[in-house]
Amino acid sequence: MADPSIDVDRELEVLEAELKRLEAEYNMFFAGRLPRPPWETRGRVSALVKRLDRTHVGSYGERFRFSTLQARFATFIDLWDRGLRAREEGRPGPFSQPRPSPAAAPRPEDRILCVTSLRDPFRELDKLQALYESLAEARREAGQDAVPFHRFVELIRQQVAALKQQGSEEVAFRVAMKDGKIAFTARALRGIVQSDE
Repeated sequence: MADPSIDVDRELEVLEAELKRLEAEYNMFFAGRLPRPPWETRGRVSALVKRLDRTHVGSYGERFRFSTLQARFATFIDLWDRGLRAREEGRPGPFSQPRPSPAAAPRPEDRILCVTSLRDPFRELDKLQALYESLAEARREAGQDAVPFHRFVELIRQQVAALKQQGSEEVAFRVAMKDGKIAFTARALRGIVQSDE
């Protein structure tokens, strides 16, 4: 005879996967990428929840996991139903996208903030510090926290090492603002390696 805890555990995994799928399908529906709500998936998840609710769940861990998934499903159902009701009534709901106002703030201009090249970051500390300061200032301007200096140095070291292995003696780094977002790139002679900070 099969161990019932294995079946419950497997059912919980299926429920978790189906719940994630249902959440993704509702997100696509409210974003306009699905023509109608995912009623079939919702029915499957609802049937799974009911079946597990009637099943004896022996271990505390499985019981806790099931009650967490059940509560999450109930919360999502409430949210989705409110979103559908708001859409049917023609009013903004929890999933409505804010409409851009005609008098919106002007879009920030695209610009290059700093360009520098490094051969050995640990011997060119002045260039490294200037690059860090321009990136930190750009992040503050974009409303983000500055990256800790030690993490920044490690990123630069990794980029320089990776591009040197590809045959580049010197690596050019660039900090730019594009569409209000920070673009931080490392460029070798034979290609571009992109990393977002």
